[in-house]
Amino acid sequence: MKKIIILLLVLATGFQLSAQSKTGTIDTEVILSKMPELAKVQEDLKAYNTKLEGELKIKVDDYQAKVKEYQEKVASFTEPMKKTKQEEIIGLENDIAKFRQNGSQLVQIEQNRLLQPLYQKIGKALEEIAKAEKYTQVFTITTSGLAYIDPNYDLTKKVMTKLGIKIEAGK
Repeated sequence: MKKIIILLLVLATGFQLSAQSKTGTIDTEVILSKMPELAKVQEDLKAYNTKLEGELKIKVDDYQAKVKEYQEKVASFTEPMKKTKQEEIIGLENDIAKFRQNGSQLVQIEQNRLLQPLYQKIGKALEEIAKAEKYTQVFTITTSGLAYIDPNYDLTKKVMTKLGIKIEAGK
């Protein structure tokens, strides 16, 4: 008898806990794409890209000038001077190759840095809505791979409204 009562208590507690759980979803990428601040982020990222391209152009121009100078004066160089100039040119080639290789990583880092405040703003609005409406879990649609989502529990539009983002009809 005691075992049956304990079993019933465990089952009742399990049902009660699952009844208290409320999950929702959010599509942060949709919200981000509609935020007016995104235009400034894109401008800043474009400026950063232009800056990197300018730095690369300076390196390439310096490299080309060194190669041209070497080709014009190679006959007058001593062997140690030739070797020094060749090493300098090879060093510049390696520097350019590394800069090109790291360029996309630098752009990605800068993009993450610029987008971080926007994601924080979305997160704060989501947190306020989730607490007010007693959500226990919210999944991100873009990365979760959820097979089915009930639109009644999608908080994307609520967060957009809280952030003052106009929601287009039919979306």
